[in-house]
Amino acid sequence: MDQSVWALGWRNLWRDMRSGELRLLMVAVTLAVAALTAVGFFSDRLQGGLKRDAGQLLGGDAVIVSDNAPAPIWAERARTQGLQTALTLSFPTMGRAPDAQGGATRLVALKAVGEGYPLRGQVRLTQDPADLTGAPVQGLPARGQAWADAAISEALGLKLGDTLLLGDASFQLTQWIAQEPDRGSGFLNFAPRVMIGEADLPTTGLVQPASRITWRLAVAGAPDRVRQFQTWADAELKKPGVHGVRLESLESGRPEMRQTLDRAEKFLNLVALLAALLSAVAVALAARGFAARHLDDCAMLRVLGLPQRRIAGAYTVEFLLIGLAASLLGVAIGFAVHYLFVWLLAGLVESTLPAATGWPVLFGLGIGLTLLVAFGLPPVLQLAQVPPLRVIRRDVGGLKAASLLVLGLGVAGFAGLLLAVSSDLKLGLIAVGGFAGAVALFAALAWAGVKLLRRVVNETSAPRWLVLATRQISARPAYTVVQVTSLAVGLLALVLLVLLRTDLISSWRAATPADAPNRFVINVMPEQGDAFRQALKDAGVTRLDWYPMFRGRLVAVNGHSVNPDDYADDRAKRLVDREFNLSNAAEAPTHNEIVAGRWTPGEANAVSVEEGLANTLGLKLGDTLHFDVGGIPQEGRITSLRKVDWASMHVNFFVMFPQAEMPDLPVTYIAAYRAPEVWPPRSSASHDSLPPEGAGPSLGRPGAGAVPPRSSASHDSLPPEGAAAGLGRPGTGSAGFDNALVRDFPNITNVDMSATIAQVQRVLDQVIRAVEFLFGFTLAAGLIVLFAAVSATREERAREFAIMRAVGASSDLLRKVQRAELAGVGLLAGFLASVVAVAVGWAMARYAFDFEWRASPWVPLAGSLVGALLALLAGWWGLREVLRRPVVETLRQAAE
Repeated sequence: MDQSVWALGWRNLWRDMRSGELRLLMVAVTLAVAALTAVGFFSDRLQGGLKRDAGQLLGGDAVIVSDNAPAPIWAERARTQGLQTALTLSFPTMGRAPDAQGGATRLVALKAVGEGYPLRGQVRLTQDPADLTGAPVQGLPARGQAWADAAISEALGLKLGDTLLLGDASFQLTQWIAQEPDRGSGFLNFAPRVMIGEADLPTTGLVQPASRITWRLAVAGAPDRVRQFQTWADAELKKPGVHGVRLESLESGRPEMRQTLDRAEKFLNLVALLAALLSAVAVALAARGFAARHLDDCAMLRVLGLPQRRIAGAYTVEFLLIGLAASLLGVAIGFAVHYLFVWLLAGLVESTLPAATGWPVLFGLGIGLTLLVAFGLPPVLQLAQVPPLRVIRRDVGGLKAASLLVLGLGVAGFAGLLLAVSSDLKLGLIAVGGFAGAVALFAALAWAGVKLLRRVVNETSAPRWLVLATRQISARPAYTVVQVTSLAVGLLALVLLVLLRTDLISSWRAATPADAPNRFVINVMPEQGDAFRQALKDAGVTRLDWYPMFRGRLVAVNGHSVNPDDYADDRAKRLVDREFNLSNAAEAPTHNEIVAGRWTPGEANAVSVEEGLANTLGLKLGDTLHFDVGGIPQEGRITSLRKVDWASMHVNFFVMFPQAEMPDLPVTYIAAYRAPEVWPPRSSASHDSLPPEGAGPSLGRPGAGAVPPRSSASHDSLPPEGAAAGLGRPGTGSAGFDNALVRDFPNITNVDMSATIAQVQRVLDQVIRAVEFLFGFTLAAGLIVLFAAVSATREERAREFAIMRAVGASSDLLRKVQRAELAGVGLLAGFLASVVAVAVGWAMARYAFDFEWRASPWVPLAGSLVGALLALLAGWWGLREVLRRPVVETLRQAAE
């Protein structure tokens, strides 16, 4: 490309920038690049942090994770290969302050660490609860001592040097944990950490044969020896009969530690892709309008002898330069915006993430240039083919419809690029496919609306401005459809988010029964059952779910052993590879509906299965299930299928045996109830002498607290098999009751579901705020498309208005026509977006939240009004000069 082409391209760029003709193109590209690079910078830094801390996140170079104590062969093999090993055990349990300090209780994540811990990274401790850095320390907590998260101080009212009660044992708090290697600094944990030495764990009495504990055997050493160990471990894990054991490595990482972040990142990517797709439409419309305005200029250049090649080269240079400038600006904006994501997701990600790499910058530049090359250049390059004859004949040399084929190829290429760079291929397909589906739906509805509009408006009786506005809309149905569709897609996202954050969540909470359980207590031993239930009765608890619970692994169906590899569905694989919480009862739970077969009380060798589980695993009535319950074989024939309402706030199980007693199995009990809001009950004279709330009084009769405090520690901090949570807020009476209950039964795990759900909701609110902010880019992209579609018809509108004014139409009438047209487009777009959002919201309420929801009739009205307002604003900005332009000037330009 010679120097004159570069010079001509630069002059064209400078002239068009000064006249504002490239402003819309630049804004569209900048917006798309900013949205995508903001997520790109955030994701890049997050991945960099995970890679930087990979060893610390694992606590070693590779980790064997097991539901039970790992077999000796794992540690022996590691030591044989010259690797170091360290064993840790973790599970949730109840921590308690001494009675003299209030007797408060709190669910804590107890971790017992063995010699050598940690193999990678450092435990950093501090004396200052506000210090998030701390100082590295070697060794383990001394006998009788514990390290804990500073959150313990606020929850239990304890300070360093105080005593923390865990089960049967008491520990002195000596340090606050600032950073813990294999938990990952800054990641969410529902319960504060308490760390003790492995040698102290037996003194707590919390570990029994049926305990639910996560065992982690970490190994570390030379890279080649670690790889050899991993190869051997992978082979061992594939052997028949090996269940509940997995290998975590630096490559596989710990997916459960960043599940929430992965989902947030996917949502952000989805919204960014939507903004980019809308921006692509805006670029195509703006470029076509730009080309239409330069047809006459290029015809004159052809008359003056400028070759087609030089014209095409000049416009190519101009668009490449504007694309580069807009992309750089978008990258800068995206870099600034990603800090907002870090702030909005504070607590989910640490603020000390490593610096971003250059990949998001290159990605942003590539997206911006691709946008202009794929969508902007095709119509503009036609300018080089304008015949010189157009100088005297304006009817020749117009833009050709054949460029639609090129535009289609550009769309395909851009969609392919978005699919390639999306963090999830499935997500990319959903984004592109969903966008295409939404566009097609809105386009069809908009087209039908335009056709219906002509029939609805009676031209003989309607106001003149309405008749003219209707004709304007009907005269350009294609542009009207583009305007309505683009604004509707942008509004759909925002309306749906508003419904989710307000109406849907409020309705979901309102659907919760007022007396629904808000406490789930697990690890109640059989010998504690009578005293425990009596304690609840004395406290005024009248409705109680009370079920035995034991763990079992599904090992065979109809005599054929089952293996995760037998199933294609991921959920089925996980279910087969885990242990179920099983139960038994003579009568079917009242909150479960028998949908197939028959529940026969006392029937031996029979089981009742939840219908969802049956569908996932391909089970049917008459199949025989074989379970391994702590080494004891147990089987049963499926005699009934149950529909389980997981939102019922009751205890639920996947599999139940219809028998009152199963004495040969190691069981504990689970209880679900609503904690008393007032405690002690003042109406009972027997409680008048009890100490005040929070002082840790005994709940039961003398001797109630002497029940042997033995338990199986729980691996799950939530009710078994996804039992749903109550949302009620506990009063001080509830807190006092919880404290006293744990004092009398120190081995139990009492889960306050109201607090847990509140914390989950806070996390969701953080993610939604970040997604909402990015949806602002989507709405802006929709408005730009609307603005581009309006601007594309500006000259045509100017000529039409000039003719109307020449034949006597007043400026006031034309102003009303313009406003009516824009308001009509906005009303239709807002109405369509609201109706679709309501339909999607209903589907989510029905199939995701599983409750009945009826949208407010004001939603479509509000959406329509918002759409009309936005359309009026965009149209006013894009067409404000049309009515100001002198009639003579417009008609002269049209005649030239």
